[in-house]
Amino acid sequence: MEMVFQLIKLSGGLLVVMGVLLLIALTVIVERGWFFHRIIGAGCNIEHGLRQAGQKDLPALAEVSEAYKDTPQGRLIALALDSKSPADPDELSREMDEEVLWLIPRLDRGMWIIETTVTLGPLLGLFGTVVGMVQTFNVLSNSGQAIKATGGIADALVSTGMGLAIAIVSVAFQNYFNKRLRLALHQLELIGVILVNRLKGTVPARREPELDESTAAQPRGVADAAVAR
Repeated sequence: MEMVFQLIKLSGGLLVVMGVLLLIALTVIVERGWFFHRIIGAGCNIEHGLRQAGQKDLPALAEVSEAYKDTPQGRLIALALDSKSPADPDELSREMDEEVLWLIPRLDRGMWIIETTVTLGPLLGLFGTVVGMVQTFNVLSNSGQAIKATGGIADALVSTGMGLAIAIVSVAFQNYFNKRLRLALHQLELIGVILVNRLKGTVPARREPELDESTAAQPRGVADAAVAR
């Protein structure tokens, strides 16, 4: 414990600040991790439910919307069901695009804290090291204190190490959450397209390519190559 207080004093108290910064970052990491786990899991279930729904199957869509009403995807389905543009798919698409834009701040909430930690952690560590080095070099003004000064330099570098450790942890989760954020946005876009198709449009059936008489008379492999060309 005495060693810890010595390091805090040597860094000018910045180790305490970095500890608080790390605690805040970890709190945001846990909260965002649970949020994206819940939201993306619900999005996968919603996608499956919508794909099973038929054309203009309003009861099935309402059931999915009610089951996931507390999620951004559920809000998007509710908006589509309450849309006042019954015959215009373009209008419905624009309404859902607007809703997605309103939902983005909720998805991106707290990410700035992790981004700030990535930058601020190493800077505070370097600043703490500079403060410790200044105090250590003051020892050199006294004769016979070179060994003590060397130990002080090593202690001062602890601030840099802690700052880098905070940045490493934060940048790893920052990249992970950015990936999850892109996945959540992709889910919203996909659900929007599915809703337009289910409510306002038709889903075209897949058709086999038509073959002319000369192509149809050829062997199977040759005919496939002709169609590909």
